[in-house]
Amino acid sequence: MTGPRHILVVAHARRDDTVEAAERVIQELRSAGAVPVLSEEDRSELIQILPQCADLPALGADVPLADIELAIVLGGDGTILRAAELVRGGTAPVLGINLGHVGFLAESERDDMDEAVARVIARDYRVEERLALSVRVKDVSGAVIYETWALNEATVEKASRERMLEVVIEVDGRPLSSFGCDGVVVSTPTGSTAYNFSAGGPVIWPTVEAIAVVPLSAHALFAKPLVLGPEASVAIEVLARTNGTGILWCDGRRSHDLPPGARVVVRRSSEPVRLARLHPAAFTDRLVDKFHLPVTGWRGPDALPARPSGRTA
Repeated sequence: MTGPRHILVVAHARRDDTVEAAERVIQELRSAGAVPVLSEEDRSELIQILPQCADLPALGADVPLADIELAIVLGGDGTILRAAELVRGGTAPVLGINLGHVGFLAESERDDMDEAVARVIARDYRVEERLALSVRVKDVSGAVIYETWALNEATVEKASRERMLEVVIEVDGRPLSSFGCDGVVVSTPTGSTAYNFSAGGPVIWPTVEAIAVVPLSAHALFAKPLVLGPEASVAIEVLARTNGTGILWCDGRRSHDLPPGARVVVRRSSEPVRLARLHPAAFTDRLVDKFHLPVTGWRGPDALPARPSGRTA
């Protein structure tokens, strides 16, 4: 590859540890001959604290998305979702360094930051493609009035706390059930440990291509979580008889109001999200680590040779 290597650094200036991490990463990238790039929003915030960021190029204004090799994200899952939004439409994978709490999407913790940057410079990582959702909103005439996407989930929720939402669920063009509820979550495997998890939906291994549908506080006998094939089409209609209005949220970042009669169609996106991975740790280990699951008493498989460090059965 010829020409400068542009690495997007995604961080904001709202936390001291994030600013310190951004300063360190930017310095290491520059020392290695790479060009750190910031979003315009991040640059305008960071230069108030780090004046040396003023001469860094801005994504879009100075460096096109197509020239970004990779995005290093400093923060928690919310910041990683923002980074995925920034690089949407390009080919750059996202590498998360967790400075938040759970940090389920992050690949490294803050103590491993120097190693992570060195691996990026050496291009010593693999890229994992995650299923994303395509989301469209149609009005009562069937016209598409809003389009977006989601890495974690698309959620149809009631807009008013005191009003219940009346919806009907459709799968692959066939009606399944109608009921009153607080909302419906349509999740990817990546999002199965996010809102889907809190709503009582199943945890889905990232290697499984599937879409989960989880009703929220439904007033119905049959309102169980569903796991559908990756090519399934899910539609949620806000019934005209509903007493309230709804709202669509995608990854908790993008929203659109849903009047009675609105129809939300969710299916697999043709464009996955690309995550950079440094460690081949099993997803089971990630669950145990992030949720602090008890495994005391596990004896392990019998008669297996010792495993090299970093590998699991």
